[in-house]
Amino acid sequence: MQTILVLNSGSSSLKLKVIDLESDTTVFELNISETTRNFSYELVLTQAINKLKEHMAVSPIELDAVAHRVVHGGELFTAPVLITEAVIGEIEKLIPLAPLHLPGNLAGIQMCLDKFPDVPQVALFDTAFHKDLPDYAYLYPLPKQWRTEYGIRKYGFHGASHGYLAVTTAKAMQQPVHSLNLITLHLGNGASLCAIRKGISVDTSMGFTPVAGVMMGTRSGDLDPIIPLYVQHSSGMGQDEVNNKLTAESGLEAVCGSHDMREILSRMHCGDVDAKLAVDMFVYRVRKAIGEYMVVLGHVDAIVFSGGIGENCSEIRVRCCENLERFGICLDEEKNNQFLNGQCQISSDESLTGIFVINTNEEYQLAQQTRLYLSNFS
Repeated sequence: MQTILVLNSGSSSLKLKVIDLESDTTVFELNISETTRNFSYELVLTQAINKLKEHMAVSPIELDAVAHRVVHGGELFTAPVLITEAVIGEIEKLIPLAPLHLPGNLAGIQMCLDKFPDVPQVALFDTAFHKDLPDYAYLYPLPKQWRTEYGIRKYGFHGASHGYLAVTTAKAMQQPVHSLNLITLHLGNGASLCAIRKGISVDTSMGFTPVAGVMMGTRSGDLDPIIPLYVQHSSGMGQDEVNNKLTAESGLEAVCGSHDMREILSRMHCGDVDAKLAVDMFVYRVRKAIGEYMVVLGHVDAIVFSGGIGENCSEIRVRCCENLERFGICLDEEKNNQFLNGQCQISSDESLTGIFVINTNEEYQLAQQTRLYLSNFS
């Protein structure tokens, strides 16, 4: 079990990788951004799989398994699972909880089942990494009937990314992961933070759905729960329309008309007040979450930036770490500005807490988990 195709459908991207775990190399890779706006997932997937098949026709690649990132596993899926029609049916029931992601996840599953019918296919769930959250962290103070009948609880997301960041940071610090307290930040079009104690997620910013938490590209993040009910009642909007406003027309997009942080920063430097407000709101909420998890963990060994914004926007990293020196968190601006790719420690020599930038690799994490899962059947 060495060669694994990983399909990672995000809210605004599609990543397809074939990973040879024996040599730890990527033998085929295809990244497509903004798929949800410019194409249908079905069209993009067809193009991607056809390119892979063309590559396989001239290169000696024999797939041992296909790994599918699935954003929401609900209460049923807390570990990897072999994909069957019954599993697909259960995932379809969860679409209302992650409407930006699950249709694309399911389209990828169906496409790969059609194209690679004889290859084992495994679903791996973002929510699984957070399955050990303590009850006081995952429970909402809502009627018990809601919790038991509808599965209302905090699930958390970006599990593959947070898990990869924890292991990779531990290696960089030359410490076992079970000895460290970490705050990992996956900041992209979707964004979440995670408090990790001894390798285990103990809290995370996303909640029942990927709309909760910090402000995101097109998602609102946390807000007063009465707001959507009030707007729905006052405007006559239907539930689906309000849901779409919260998931696809809020966040940075709602404040300044763009969800591309590079464009927003450029506009801010040219004096655009809406762009400045969007950045201020985003940074404020991320900083607040960092402070929250400092309290949760008590002691923090490292803060880790990742995701499209976390990896590529040095200015955002500076803003997030401003005035934290009194807490022993000191960023080295020269190291921060020099980071281009891979992984780098950007904290100063005086910092009591390490600060890292790490290119996340969800696909590698998913491939490793798939190999481990399928090894139980051999």
